[in-house]
Amino acid sequence: MSAIDDVAVSVLKGSLSGPVFTATDEGFETALAAAVWNADITRRPALIAQPRSSVEVAATLAVARQAGVDVTVRGGGHSYAGHAVADDEVMIDLSRMNQVSVDPEARRVRCGGGATWAAMDAATAEHGFAVPGGFISHTGVAGLTLGGGMGWLSRRAGLSCDNLVSAEVVTADGRVVTASEHENPDLFWALRGGGGNFGVVTSFEFALHQVSPMANLGFFFWRAQDARDALRLARDLIPALPDEAGGFVAGLGAPPAPFVPTEHHGIPGFAVAVVNWDTAEEHAKLIAPLQDLKPLFELVTPIPHVALQQMFDESAPWGILGYEKAIYLDSLTDDVIDIMIERLPAKESTSSFTPIFPLGGAYTRMPEDQTAFGGSRQTQWAFNITALTTDPQVLDRDRTWVRDFWAALRPHANSSGSYVNFIADQDEERVRASYGEKYDRLAAIKAIWDPDNVFHHNANIRPAVAVDANGR
Repeated sequence: MSAIDDVAVSVLKGSLSGPVFTATDEGFETALAAAVWNADITRRPALIAQPRSSVEVAATLAVARQAGVDVTVRGGGHSYAGHAVADDEVMIDLSRMNQVSVDPEARRVRCGGGATWAAMDAATAEHGFAVPGGFISHTGVAGLTLGGGMGWLSRRAGLSCDNLVSAEVVTADGRVVTASEHENPDLFWALRGGGGNFGVVTSFEFALHQVSPMANLGFFFWRAQDARDALRLARDLIPALPDEAGGFVAGLGAPPAPFVPTEHHGIPGFAVAVVNWDTAEEHAKLIAPLQDLKPLFELVTPIPHVALQQMFDESAPWGILGYEKAIYLDSLTDDVIDIMIERLPAKESTSSFTPIFPLGGAYTRMPEDQTAFGGSRQTQWAFNITALTTDPQVLDRDRTWVRDFWAALRPHANSSGSYVNFIADQDEERVRASYGEKYDRLAAIKAIWDPDNVFHHNANIRPAVAVDANGR
């Protein structure tokens, strides 16, 4: 058990322009509740620091290390694993470093380490641009990017980390450095997929892609028992889409949305979505085969790109209880589809679901060794299974549903690894498997930039050379 003494707290409060909260301070509980999305994470830090600059991040890190206390780093806080918080340690909460600045002429955007994709999307859409982000807009830019970053634009422009141009990083020894292809390129390579293992990233710079502010959405839903033909079609149709289009497959309870007939609310089934940012006529051609299969209900509509990015926000509200597991698949084979149809209805919570991310197009054209991302660039699908509920007892039962579903699918996976942003359990073996041959290179870089494994509250990569008996 760690503790930070009153002297260290006093020093830190005098060093930061942003607030510093201990457990006895007014505002601590509010800051803690706002820091972590998953309410199943009940860990309590000794102190929450909210720096406003990289210098203040370095000061926080120095005080914590001097006191012999672990640090955790909170970017956006949207995490099933809850790495942002640990019992009795110091949380560096970057939420006040959330500015977004767009340079449309240079086609670049910068954001602070505490920015969310909602802020990023709003700022870039104003100029007709976007950066590939995720599916939930209150997700932090930092965590998503450092682990990879899959979303609607992945087929068009790759992962979030593929589009990172540079980063400002506070290192374990308190230096503030820039990482890019030309400055500290080894660190830059590691940041693009290697997670939060190498320092506190206080600023990100991304390349921008011109994207129409309006998209065309086609969303189609079938009951689980009626979805076999639709899923077979989706496995062929989505990989064959033009790169300018995006797709998504999900097993879910029919949402209580205005376009869903009341009698269908909550029933388990499968949805297939196809979007484009081209003409409605071109979109109509793409979705016609899905409409021919007579879905239970559908939504075909133009939609602002920013709203598309927020489409699933209500399914994962702040403060819900969550758990997840994931695998990579080369194909949604008939056997996989049979498992999907059999297993989905066994969930108890109407919010629990299986988001399935297609990974073709630009994603596959990035050379395997160009980034540290821990997944094959030839993989076609990232299959996630998620338990979401407000009831702790239901979470326990749906956690079992997730694990059983995952175990049934695992023989069909193309590796023993997973997308590191989807690893909710502490599992060093799966982290190693996820990075495969890249793990040793990452461990060597870790030994240079964080030889003491200061940043280990994450999908941890241990330094190549252990520095103490605990390997930390």
